[in-house]
Amino acid sequence: MTQPPDALALAAAIKAGSLSAVTVLEATLADIADRNPALNCFTAVTAARARSQAQAIDDALAAGEDPGPLAGVPFAVKNLFAIEGLTTIAGAKLNQGNPPATQDATVLTRLQQAGAVLVGALNMDEYAYGFVTINAHFGTTPNPHDPNRMSGGSSGGSAAAIAAGLVPFTLGSDTNGSIRVPASLCGVYGLKPTYGRLSRAGAFLFSSSLDHVGPLARSLPDLATIYDIMQGPDPADPVCTQRPPELVVPALTQGIDGLRIAQLGGHFERGMEPLVRDVLSDVLQALDISELVEFPETHRARAAAYIITACEGSQLHLDRLRQSPMEFDPATRDRFLAGAMLPAAWYLQAQRLRRWYRDRVREVFQNYDILITPTTPCVAPPLDQTTLDIDGETYPLRPHLGFYTQPLSFIGLPVLSVPIHRPGQLPVGIQLIAAPYQEAKLFQVAAWLAGQKKF
Repeated sequence: MTQPPDALALAAAIKAGSLSAVTVLEATLADIADRNPALNCFTAVTAARARSQAQAIDDALAAGEDPGPLAGVPFAVKNLFAIEGLTTIAGAKLNQGNPPATQDATVLTRLQQAGAVLVGALNMDEYAYGFVTINAHFGTTPNPHDPNRMSGGSSGGSAAAIAAGLVPFTLGSDTNGSIRVPASLCGVYGLKPTYGRLSRAGAFLFSSSLDHVGPLARSLPDLATIYDIMQGPDPADPVCTQRPPELVVPALTQGIDGLRIAQLGGHFERGMEPLVRDVLSDVLQALDISELVEFPETHRARAAAYIITACEGSQLHLDRLRQSPMEFDPATRDRFLAGAMLPAAWYLQAQRLRRWYRDRVREVFQNYDILITPTTPCVAPPLDQTTLDIDGETYPLRPHLGFYTQPLSFIGLPVLSVPIHRPGQLPVGIQLIAAPYQEAKLFQVAAWLAGQKKF
């Protein structure tokens, strides 16, 4: 796959005058029109709005003004982000009759203020409840590396659009792994920041106490820049009103000397297929990592995360489930209905376990800065695959693609999925995990890995 320039290179060329924002945009729109029917990444293209934005960038440059670090760079967002003038469908047929959004989501506004040009909304699992982006209403988004395989989800359109070269970066959301799983299967970078680090205002939530928003990108410097632009308190999101920005771009040149790094074992060693194990081994060897640590009771933490997700998600959609159950994607509806019938005592017990697990994990991070594990147990599965083997036992595929991601979302840790590409093989994602608000350390290690020739 021939890839177009990364975001920062594109912005530099536009600022230097070797390209115009309008020329870049028209090429992007033509590419989307030509290739999206097969890729099914976009559910809406905001062409008129994008043309206005691109022309404004060119006009600003002609007037000697600086439009920002992302001047003229096209991007797109998962279709659960509010886009002024469009209905926020969140992958759901039921939402199509809702009124259009009256303003953009906060993170979109911040990116556009930095010069980025929004070109559209991207496909996802209905209401973000899934890891496959096989949507009964809006179709399947296949993996650009192999159209017979899954792109992952629920931010599958976001990861696939980058892997296919349609845009250099996108936005997604992550409840239990919905940025990291598709980033891994499609071979791009995906960041789930600390819970509450980025504003969710204007994003259609799934499970409020678990939901994060974050960027996906082909280039690590792009990802760092985009993340830094989106940082900052936002009174419109009650969990994003406290901490000032802590920039990560400087971390890209700081190296890894002094960082305490270990492999995360136990639950996170189970079930990985041979290629994933080989890639993990290569990464650990390159970093000279021999220490293995475990989080206690991770299997119970993952079960508790399931309960919280199901309960909070079903409560959000309870009226829709009562009034129009057959309008849901069947794969989503049945899980929401099951969640609506869970006893309240289970939810309370899951929250108690959540606090206990969070405190135990914090103790581990007293001794380590970064922990490493695969993002998914396997490479992108075939579209018709329905089960996954883990240590000789067969499990349903859809929920278990999040086998390694869900226990980390549960307590809001920052995690970066790093793509590892081997010639002739499907990409593998490796998770870098840090303590809350330590995103910069993730970027230190990722940048070091990116500088190694074998990766």
